[in-house]
This record gives sequence, structure tokens and C-alpha cells, in this order.
Amino acid sequence: MIRLAIAAILLAAPVQAEVSKAESCLYQAQVVAAIQKARLDRVKERDVPAAIAKTSPTWPESYNAAIPLIAPWVYEKKMRVVRNNDLSEAWNEVCLAN
Repeated sequence: MIRLAIAAILLAAPVQAEVSKAESCLYQAQVVAAIQKARLDRVKERDVPAAIAKTSPTWPESYNAAIPLIAPWVYEKKMRVVRNNDLSEAWNEVCLAN
């Protein structure tokens, strides 16, 4: 599931010559961390993009398009998994491996 989501995000994101694969994976991991925080803050899944936008994220704006693609991956997990695991690190590792 995570590999499929990463592939979808990479295909959906505009090609940016100045962003390396490592940077792209880092930005994606930051998106995952923001979604994880929203889940921990009990934000409803449909409200996640707006909630994250209010935090003025530092990643390039084009990565905001990944929020609706990644949110289901975070929200399908049991809350104890979301509380006890660093989902952004897991995402980054898989992203770099692809």
C-alpha cells in the first residue's frame, strides 16, 4: 500500500529538476508527519488539508497535493499505531528504497 501511494504521489507531483529524490522523500515524510499530528489532534480526515494549511508548512506548495493521497494511509491505522510509531520515518525509508 505504501509503495503504491508513493508511486502515485511521484507521478502526480510536477517534475522539479531542483528537487532530488532524497529531498522529495523528505518533503513527503514531512507531509506524513503533519497528517499524523492531525490524526493525533483528532482532526477529521476530510478536514486534514485545511488543518495542515493553517500551520503554514515549509515544504514546497506542490506537495500539498499529496495530502489527500496520504491521509487515508495514516487514518486507516489503529490509533495506538499512530501514537507509538514514527510514520514519517517509515515513509521516508520506503520512499528512498523505491
